Amino acid sequence: MPALERPPTRPVEAPAHPAATAGPFDANGLRVLDRAECLRHLGATTFGRIALTVGALPVVLPVNYRLVGEQIVLRTTPGTKLDTAANASVVAFEIDGVDPVAHTGWSVMVTGTAHVVEDPAALDRCRAAGVPRWAASGDERFVAIDTELLTGRSLER
Repeated sequence: MPALERPPTRPVEAPAHPAATAGPFDANGLRVLDRAECLRHLGATTFGRIALTVGALPVVLPVNYRLVGEQIVLRTTPGTKLDTAANASVVAFEIDGVDPVAHTGWSVMVTGTAHVVEDPAALDRCRAAGVPRWAASGDERFVAIDTELLTGRSLER
C-alpha cells in the first residue's frame, strides 16, 4: 500500500510566546511537536477518539488503545460500526491532555489507514500489548491504524 503524502507544514517562530520552550510554532503560537514527542504521548495514554465515516456521515467514537510499534491498535467486536467502517479506510485518531487551571495542554492527531489485524504474529503482539476492551465482552478483533501522518501541538506558558 503506498504511503500517504504528508501535508506541507510551515512552522514559524512565535515571538508572542517567549516563555514557551524552544521549537517551531504554528501561526496560532502553538508549539509544534515532533514525531518523537507525538509517539511518546501516544505511548503514554490509552484513551482516544477515532473519527471515521459510517453511511457517508462522520462519526467520532471513544476507544481504548495501545501503541504497538508505531501503530495504534484497538479492540472491537466483529460487526460493530468500528469494525465495519475501519477496514482499509482512512481514519483520524486524536488524543489530548489538558490542564484547565494552568491553561496548558497538548494534542496529537493521526491520519492513517485502518485495517483489521489478521497476521498471526501481529495478533500475538496485539494480545501481548494488553489492548483493553471498550465493551466488557464479545469476540475480539484488533484494528491497527498506521501513523504515516502524525502531528501534534502544545499550548504552554
